[in-house]
Amino acid sequence: MSQNKKITGFVAAPFTPMFEDGSLNLDAISKYADKLKGDGLAGVFINGTTGEGMLMSLTERKLVAEKWLEHQEDTFHVIVHVGSTSSVQSAELAAHAQENGAYAVGCMGPCFLPPSNTEDLVRFCEKVAQACDNTPFYYYHMPATSNVNVSMVEFLTLAQKRISNLAGIKFTHNNLMELRQCIQFNDGEFDILHGYDEILLSGLAMGAKGGVGSTYNYIPSVYLGLKEAFENGDIKKAQELQDISIKVVEVLIKYGGGVIAGKAIMNLIGIECGPCRAQLPFYGKSELEAIDSDLKKIGFYDL
Repeated sequence: MSQNKKITGFVAAPFTPMFEDGSLNLDAISKYADKLKGDGLAGVFINGTTGEGMLMSLTERKLVAEKWLEHQEDTFHVIVHVGSTSSVQSAELAAHAQENGAYAVGCMGPCFLPPSNTEDLVRFCEKVAQACDNTPFYYYHMPATSNVNVSMVEFLTLAQKRISNLAGIKFTHNNLMELRQCIQFNDGEFDILHGYDEILLSGLAMGAKGGVGSTYNYIPSVYLGLKEAFENGDIKKAQELQDISIKVVEVLIKYGGGVIAGKAIMNLIGIECGPCRAQLPFYGKSELEAIDSDLKKIGFYDL
């Protein structure tokens, strides 16, 4: 039986601040961390999809982790994502995260030559988790990005026998039946964190108690209010707040998705994050003005 304490709040998936030339802007992280703490978030899941983790070198990922870990507190956890295409590299990052006191380690399956069966995925994760064996380990399930799409129930069944520090799953998928099965697995033994912001209400209805998301960076009050309304039985209010979330996500989709448009939004609200890495679009003044205009139309800045 897993003894890890479950996360019952919301964990932001932060963007990685960069300068215009694409180099890391580590100094911007302190202001960023203070904002998220002030917003009442439970922590951060760094160097993941939103954080462009797989677009950075191992050295850069370690530097980002070290900077965020300077701001870790008992009420503000830092989960370090270490996923890569190589179990050797991921294990190196996992060991570094543990050495620097990370609350937990998260790992996506390898997106290059992705495993097509549970045994291969568990073997990959097992090697990574062994490198941080005194730190809770979360598998990051996001098949739309990783192309690793095996049953998470089967994963838990096999992984629980071989990964002693398995804490749970960051479940970023719209298969709500499987989400529920994972939440109920072994009488609720594992921490299953909901990962799609725009259907959070569905995740809460399925029993999720915590979540990890990119839009928690800039509209946390929407989700905190949604969770409170749901727990109080005010489903109408929860639905209204979910509708607000959906409108924001529609803007993200219009302008290239949660990473590209989301980073632009952070710049618009005064958290300096800069551009994305070179292979992703660069938004100049005209694009930012267009995003700003659409956000104003949905009352974003009043949230």
